[in-house]
Amino acid sequence: MAASTIVAVLGLVAGVVATSHNSTHHFTNSIHHTEERAYPLHREGHNRSTSRPHCGEWCRQAAKHMRMKANMEEKIRQHNECVEASECPINRKFLSKSPCVNGKAAGYDCNNVDLLSFVPIAELGSTYDASDSWGWTDPQTGDEIAIIGMMDGTSFVQVTDPENPIVLAFMPQTGGTRVIWADMKVYSNHVYIIRESSNHGMQVYDMTKLREYYGKPSAHVRQITHDTHYTEVTSSHNVVINEETGFAYLVGTRTCSGGLHVVDIAEPLAPKFAGCFSTDGYTHDAQCVIYKGPDETFRGKEICFNYNEDTLTIVDVSDKSNMRLISRVTYENAYYTHQGWLTEDHTHLMLNDELDESSTQFKNTRTLLWDVVDLSNPKLTGTHVAEAESIDHNLYIKGNYGYLANYCDGLRILDATKMAEGKAPEVAFFDMVDYCNTVSFKGAWSNYPYFKSGSLVVSSIELGLFMLKSTLK
Repeated sequence: MAASTIVAVLGLVAGVVATSHNSTHHFTNSIHHTEERAYPLHREGHNRSTSRPHCGEWCRQAAKHMRMKANMEEKIRQHNECVEASECPINRKFLSKSPCVNGKAAGYDCNNVDLLSFVPIAELGSTYDASDSWGWTDPQTGDEIAIIGMMDGTSFVQVTDPENPIVLAFMPQTGGTRVIWADMKVYSNHVYIIRESSNHGMQVYDMTKLREYYGKPSAHVRQITHDTHYTEVTSSHNVVINEETGFAYLVGTRTCSGGLHVVDIAEPLAPKFAGCFSTDGYTHDAQCVIYKGPDETFRGKEICFNYNEDTLTIVDVSDKSNMRLISRVTYENAYYTHQGWLTEDHTHLMLNDELDESSTQFKNTRTLLWDVVDLSNPKLTGTHVAEAESIDHNLYIKGNYGYLANYCDGLRILDATKMAEGKAPEVAFFDMVDYCNTVSFKGAWSNYPYFKSGSLVVSSIELGLFMLKSTLK
């Protein structure tokens, strides 16, 4: 047998063994698929760790982010006003199944989006406002679980039957302060939870432990605790996970000048520090991928698309000992480069600026469309301007559509197939924010569009969890 054939056979056998026995090598990708499968976490030209096993004094450089400080202070001011007016949170009754007919669903304005259910904050295990959201699909049972951040913890909701969701459990936060900013992502059936709370670190929880609660409503929301706790950071603004490589990127921490604080999570319950990227200072959010776009220089590399307050900053993070800046570009009226997402072919991305509507005379929501065919020279090619006046927040792209959570304007769905022409027309929406139509930080915080069923998760700051479904083909 030829040497090359032997290597190929051994590789195949190794892959089978990894799938059956080596849990550090299978992962459940909550975005692209739900099955467990082997993945080559170790790649040629990719270095998983640095020579420093901990984030010591050398990396504990506080972020210099005056824009973020001012942004947070304004949000806190508006929130306190909302609480004093008894408008945060807003207590509404549970709703189930209301199709969008003649532009209305359960009294909410809509177009091409049906309401499957609504779960109020009071039933999610908290009495405080909600924030970010994500999802997980159980690879063993196919059950779909929505994960909702609250000011005092995290709620887990079984939405397999989205018209009859079941609140499974609530995990209290570990930080010393109660704040609205929380984020979570999933890797290898574990959820990683961070927040802007002092000494919170990162909670890690094995999602498969929720199986014992499936289909079992409880009179009082069950409380659960994390399985492990990463303490190399105190607070974080967001957590970004590349499920293909097994790395978490904590951003907006008090380390790495607020840039990428990299954590190796190949062993999900044993997260370990893997490096810092601080060249461009504070990173507010990011998306990190194994790049498969047309730029041959970087194809197969691990690339992070960072949203750095006033720039789109693209970084090659393949070698954690030597992460390298590829490009850094700003744009007109860059008031707060907040977040964005790539098309699935990695040729274009949508970007939101969180403060442009409140900082200029142009109050209608602006979504920026970018050509990233050449990673060294990304180009702004167009802008989608919404009919409504509202601040934009988190957006994600799945297939042909962009799913945008635009604060007072609710969920907006854009056609992402025309981005090469500098266009992204709106094709659907669900406005659950009937109490707000201004440029303010109320309403829809985030959404999760990646469930195979087509169910859409939307987290409302003042109301709770909305389960929706687009009728677009």
